[in-house]
Amino acid sequence: MNDTLDPIVRDTLLGPLFETGWSLEEDGDVLAKTFTFQDFTEAFGFMARAALWAEKWDHHPDWSNSYSRVTVRLTTHDMGGLTAADAKLARKMDQIC
Repeated sequence: MNDTLDPIVRDTLLGPLFETGWSLEEDGDVLAKTFTFQDFTEAFGFMARAALWAEKWDHHPDWSNSYSRVTVRLTTHDMGGLTAADAKLARKMDQIC
């Protein structure tokens, strides 16, 4: 799960994520999405739930919170690009939001 995604696997794993609002940044090496909630408490609760999964899977997002918005950027820094771990965490974030 630590290899960067080859083009065929990349399309298979990331295609469904694009339908839920994820996009690619920085030459395709970062998966990004902004989640919007009703207020700060909901946004922070989402971050807390996502943090539990990120810690469990030892794969931590780059993210920021501004009141009701959480901006997430996923990449596997030590691999220099996207891996299956990024797609897995993105899917989990979609499930818990």
